[in-house]
This record gives sequence, C-alpha cells and structure tokens, in this order.
Amino acid sequence: MIRPLLTSLLLCLSLVVSPALAVTPDEILDDPVLEGRARALSAELRCMVCQNQSIDDSDAPLAKDLRILVRERLVAGDSDEQVVDYLVSRYGEFVLLKPRFAWHTLVLWAAGPVALLAGLIAIVAALRRRPIREGSAEAQAVSQLSEEEERRLKALLGNTD
Repeated sequence: MIRPLLTSLLLCLSLVVSPALAVTPDEILDDPVLEGRARALSAELRCMVCQNQSIDDSDAPLAKDLRILVRERLVAGDSDEQVVDYLVSRYGEFVLLKPRFAWHTLVLWAAGPVALLAGLIAIVAALRRRPIREGSAEAQAVSQLSEEEERRLKALLGNTD
C-alpha cells in the first residue's frame, strides 16, 4: 500500500521539478543579478524548436544556444531591451512569447476583444429570435386580449353573449 503511494508521489515530484532542469549548471552566471536578468529574459523568449515553450524551459539545443547568447550579451553590458532587440533582429518577432504592440500586430491584439464582442452579439441575437414557450410569462402576456379585442373576436366567431 505504501509502495504505490510513494511511487506516484515521486512521479509527481519529478514532473514538477523537470522544467527547472533545462538550464544546466555550466550556463549559470556567477553574478546573481545578471543571472536573474537572464532567467527573466529567457522566460519571455520562445524556443524556435518547441514553439510553445520559453527557452528557459526547453531542453532543445537551439534553446541552450539562445540562453548562452542572452547571457553573453548581458555580460557584455547590454540592457534587457538591447538583448531582446538583438534577438528580434536575428529571429524576427516570433521569438517573443508576448508580441509587442505595433500596427502590424494590431490584428493579433484586437482578435480577442473582437471575437468576444461578436460572441455577445450572436448570443443577444439568438435570444431575441427564440420562440416563446407556451406557459411562460411572455406567452401569457401575448395571449391576453383587451376587452375590445375579445368583443371583436366574439363578434367574428358569432358568439354573442
């Protein structure tokens, strides 16, 4: 009973710890401030091989090369913006996990709110077009006739009381 529990606990622990193993000890800078900046930048840059992981989380050889390049640029004295600009100039804006807001990315940024607005309009339109169910308050309000309408209806039907 204890053995399967211990095995599953170790498996879960290994899954939680595994992304932290992407940066190898030979990549880590001696200066903790520069290393912190490098880790922050690496978390914002896309692995060109994995595409949905940052280079900080990826084990791909290209991601390792990019991590080393980021650290080299920081040691050379580049600011965070200069490092990002350098990588964007080499690999394009696709290297950024969060694209910059610019006129050519406007469609990307506007797509979410536009889709939400279109969905809300579609829901309102569908609710306005739905048929009235029998027995509902709306159906009863529609089915109630005024006294004048009832007299005209009885006259048309030939029911004169």
